[in-house]
Amino acid sequence: MNTLFDKIWDRHVVQTVDDGPTQLYIDRLYCHEVTSPQAFEGLRARGLRCFRPEQIFCMPDHNTPTHDQDKPIEDPVSARQVAALEKNARDFGLTHYGMNTKDNGIIHVVGPEKGLSLPGMTIVCGDSHTSTHGAMGAVAFGIGTSEVEMVLASQCILQQKPKSMRITIDGQLQKGVTAKDVALYLMSRLTTSGATGYFVEYAGEVVRSLSMEGRLTLCNLSIEMGARGGFIAPDEVTFEYLKDKEYAPKGDDWTKALTYWKTLKSGEDAVFDKELTFDAADIEPRITYGTNPGMGIGITEPIPQTAAEAKSPEAGFRKTLDYMGFKAGERLLGKKIDYVFLGACTNGRIEDFRAFAGIVKGRRKADGVVAWLVPGSWAVDRQIREEGLDKVLEAAGFEIRQPGCSACLAMNDDKVPAGKYAVSTSNRNFEGRQGPGSRTILCSPLVAAAAAVTGVITDPRTLL
Repeated sequence: MNTLFDKIWDRHVVQTVDDGPTQLYIDRLYCHEVTSPQAFEGLRARGLRCFRPEQIFCMPDHNTPTHDQDKPIEDPVSARQVAALEKNARDFGLTHYGMNTKDNGIIHVVGPEKGLSLPGMTIVCGDSHTSTHGAMGAVAFGIGTSEVEMVLASQCILQQKPKSMRITIDGQLQKGVTAKDVALYLMSRLTTSGATGYFVEYAGEVVRSLSMEGRLTLCNLSIEMGARGGFIAPDEVTFEYLKDKEYAPKGDDWTKALTYWKTLKSGEDAVFDKELTFDAADIEPRITYGTNPGMGIGITEPIPQTAAEAKSPEAGFRKTLDYMGFKAGERLLGKKIDYVFLGACTNGRIEDFRAFAGIVKGRRKADGVVAWLVPGSWAVDRQIREEGLDKVLEAAGFEIRQPGCSACLAMNDDKVPAGKYAVSTSNRNFEGRQGPGSRTILCSPLVAAAAAVTGVITDPRTLL
């Protein structure tokens, strides 16, 4: 019996080149402003149109400021890229969700919430965190700019078929442990290269118990283990989430789609190239101490004493500790922090804001902490206000910014200054990722909230 990955992949094969790649049909292409300009110029140079424009959706997110979006963008590079995407979408007849419109946000947040990402699809974007959409039961992965051009022109892509891996997590998550902690735990066990060459299917009791938003977080971080992508078989949680979404099938089409979607699972006798199993009891709230997402610890644990224990080369281990200003064997509980960031395509959904608000309710933001709370979309922003979370956050001394990628990466105004510590719900903690010289500690929304109200790294279970 084939794996679910085989089922979806094989259904989309147009042709296979002997001793070469597969020509794979793509159901949905997402374009943002950073990786698409050269692709559109390539089409112009060759006099080509988009083959299936109705399958392509464009949205600025990386360069968009998270304040004063009704005013011109001050940074000239950002302004040019955002304007170029709008022009390219108009010239090629593509759907464009422009900045400061009700449909805008981070493309990996908006796609699922509008029902554009559906089970059984192949989905690509010129962005590594396209793996997020795998939570819908889709084969979704990031591609390069030349491949974006390929899909624009033909709605197909040339790809080598990855190997398959199943990661099963059984048991029940402890109080205060979220999907983000599960992902950070897996990265620390596999390292950032442990899933290289594989497409990962997540399974087990823990995965089935996750909300759709938790699943989106888990799949989002697949790429940080080196995987080509990650996905979860669709089930009642998926179907309930998608029902009545704007682009989801309606009426008889919904019934027909549901019949097909229910077949999207790996057979009991499916054979994977690699299988790994983990126990939920081993996972506590987690933080990173280093400069890649695999350098993580349980929040009560010390930093590893040795490079071997950290699964890192000696020089890299020493360099990362020097950059972060930490010592081997040190515990980070009680460590003073400067910035808190809630948002990104990893944790910018309504569930993340509910979790953050649950911790800060009745408390106050710590003096000296700068907090950026950035919804992943305008739809999330509307829901925050409908549920009154904005009042809870404002009463605690926080303000909600406008949607965008924000401080996930230093491509917009939200940059962490050199030497400052940022407790961040984003996906990467590379040197300078959040601003030149910035020091990033990755965590869940609960850990971020606990740090925001105490001013130090704090175990959120003490505040729940």
